[in-house]
Amino acid sequence: MTDRQSIRKGYEEYSVKGFYEQFGDEYRNPHEVVIQQVLQIAVKKWQLNLHKVLDLACGSGEVTLALKSLGATDIDGIDPYTYNAYLQRTGQPAERYTFEEVASGILCHRHYTIIICSFALHLVAESRLPLLAYQLSLIANSMVIITPHKRPQLKPEWGWICLDEILVERVRSRLFSTSYSQ
Repeated sequence: MTDRQSIRKGYEEYSVKGFYEQFGDEYRNPHEVVIQQVLQIAVKKWQLNLHKVLDLACGSGEVTLALKSLGATDIDGIDPYTYNAYLQRTGQPAERYTFEEVASGILCHRHYTIIICSFALHLVAESRLPLLAYQLSLIANSMVIITPHKRPQLKPEWGWICLDEILVERVRSRLFSTSYSQ
């Protein structure tokens, strides 16, 4: 499924989780070109450290492929539903952790120079977002959230401070820095 309307209708018909369980293997983000554009701008403008990247909710590899074209080589992908699509497009496996598992601290032993999460965090229930954001702040100093909405709005008490935003064709890319010392 690559059409925006089809995905939106799929969310309505199956729920977000049900949609990805049903169609995860064939998923493609219809905003892939804009994601590539916004990442090119972000990497240059924000001087992003791409030494060790977490592509959180990696989909079918849109972010990973864009970052590889920009010189990144050490990228971990995580997605509990689209891991087959990710493997098919990127040639590397994705771990299958859910947001709930990440929020529980399953990644606490890791450290990334940056986390990039594209078209996913706006789907997380507001009640679950604080703990997820906090756990992410413990494993990276920087995070970029790419979203088609004004959501999510992360708060400093959750571990993140928004430093800047780039807007390309109604797609927002926000740069966050951790508010906790590491």
